[in-house]
Amino acid sequence: MAKVQITDTILRDAHQSLIATRMRTEDMLPICDKLDKVGYWSLEVWGGATFDTCVRFLKEDPWERLRQLRQALPNTPLQMLLRGQNLLGYRHYSDDVVKAFVARAADNGIDVFRIFDALNDVRNLKTAIEAVKASGKHAQGTISYTTSPVHNTSTFVEMARQLEAMGCDSIAIKDMAGLLTPHATTELVDALAEAVDLPLHLHSHDTSGLASMCQLKAIEHGCLHIDTAISTFAGGTSHPPTESMVAALKGTEYDTGLALPLLQEIGFYFFEVRKKYARFESDHTGVDTRVQINQIPGGMISNLANQLRDQAALDKMNAVLEEVPRVRKDLGYPPLVTPTSQIVGTQAVLNVMSGGRYKNITNEVKLYLRGRYGKAPGNINATVRQQAIGNEEVIDCRPADLLPPEMSKLRKAIGALAKSDEDVLTYAMFPDIGKTFLEQREAGSLIPEPLETPQSNECRQSTPVEFNVTMHGENYHIKVTGTGHPAENRRPFYVAVDGVPEEIMVETLEEIGIETDGSAPTVKTKGSKRPKADDPGDVTASMPGTIVEVLVKIGDKVKAGDPVLITEAMKMETEVQAPIAGTIKAVHISKGDTVNPDETLIEIE
Repeated sequence: MAKVQITDTILRDAHQSLIATRMRTEDMLPICDKLDKVGYWSLEVWGGATFDTCVRFLKEDPWERLRQLRQALPNTPLQMLLRGQNLLGYRHYSDDVVKAFVARAADNGIDVFRIFDALNDVRNLKTAIEAVKASGKHAQGTISYTTSPVHNTSTFVEMARQLEAMGCDSIAIKDMAGLLTPHATTELVDALAEAVDLPLHLHSHDTSGLASMCQLKAIEHGCLHIDTAISTFAGGTSHPPTESMVAALKGTEYDTGLALPLLQEIGFYFFEVRKKYARFESDHTGVDTRVQINQIPGGMISNLANQLRDQAALDKMNAVLEEVPRVRKDLGYPPLVTPTSQIVGTQAVLNVMSGGRYKNITNEVKLYLRGRYGKAPGNINATVRQQAIGNEEVIDCRPADLLPPEMSKLRKAIGALAKSDEDVLTYAMFPDIGKTFLEQREAGSLIPEPLETPQSNECRQSTPVEFNVTMHGENYHIKVTGTGHPAENRRPFYVAVDGVPEEIMVETLEEIGIETDGSAPTVKTKGSKRPKADDPGDVTASMPGTIVEVLVKIGDKVKAGDPVLITEAMKMETEVQAPIAGTIKAVHISKGDTVNPDETLIEIE
């Protein structure tokens, strides 16, 4: 009897895909008793973006969430998604940090570690796999599935052989964008089953509407482990419905043995839970076959839309979607998965918005081109590399070999705020928001973002940074996160509604119900009094962002092309260069400031 085993993603990837990872622990725990009785092979509960979201938005300790789930699910193996040497962050960490993180995750309750690398560079998986094996847990080596001129069944089979040789307990096919077709699945699973003696798992997002067909084909050809999601959090950029796959296999040689009535009870529970998170719903809940052409995962499309929305440039979305494959080709066809999806996507936005391809290049692209993320799958565009890093050395070793141990330094940096190694690792993953989280915890001021629309004060007839407004009979909490230049007679206001960037872009405050005297309103946001960029020596940003570092001071001499500041937008950093040679005349920004396009940030004379 070839029984199929199921991993349910309801507590991690399902809500990450559909409601921006916002499900709170308080909505997970009440249903855990029933989840624990299902008989899943595992429940995916941690990793991916959950750690980031817990700390950044929910103000929950992700380690405490894991401990609570471990206690509430005593009979079910718990699984997490680990980005190899990147762990849960966006850079490579030293080996001692990787080992410490895996050890603490294992001790706190993780049984199965699904370990992947965005470039499929197995060197970046080595330390994590060894650490998982040392902890006595299940190491699942993962193939990030994609298609390109340099990816084919042979390359994936070779990677699977290497993962088996490294001691992995199973092999997962991670189809993060929903690119697999039934025929491609059959070919790949047949080849992998022939090449390795390890159990095969299939993780496929349903973006293109093909995932359930692919799972059935995979099962018929020897892959007996599939990832699904409870039906009320299934479909779209999530996964095939658990109940549907259980029903489809019932009475066959692949029967899962899971009880459909129990799964349906769980589905009804999450049907009600999902209503609470309505304002976080993805715009991409249905079938989107565009992914078969542009290969852009649904979550990445949402990020691109947010970047463009922040600049009142949603009309350029199609241009960006066309630019993404070109950037991917220039960078040697990396699979589009965290963090390479952010690296490629942000550079595509910059290329479209800055008036020239690679006129501005993010620091992450530069690191990528130096080999700091690992070996690119294909050949890199030599012109782009020269433009980005000149004649700088490109490393060919495992990137982490160049990183000295970090744990002692991290402990010292965070000091008494860290009460445990878990706290130190939280700080390591996300230094700024991690430190803020630990400070707020220390002060007893951890306040999660609201789930419901605030029902409070009437709108004030002025122009503050934050206010409450009544529109069409509904109350909203508005926060101005950026504006056009104050000297403009009419200009856009970038706003967040109840903590979420709003799709509507307003040009005057009158349009959202605030009375003014008819003149261009002045919003006192940080840095809003900067002069408009008019002169050749005025340094500006290509998109709204935050100042990470100012690299010059008044009186410094610079050459054209010298870096003068670093901005951050959508988790990617961009080095802004001097447009002309000269002397720094004025600096209108400091670290932490928010900035907008067309403002003069630095003046060069």
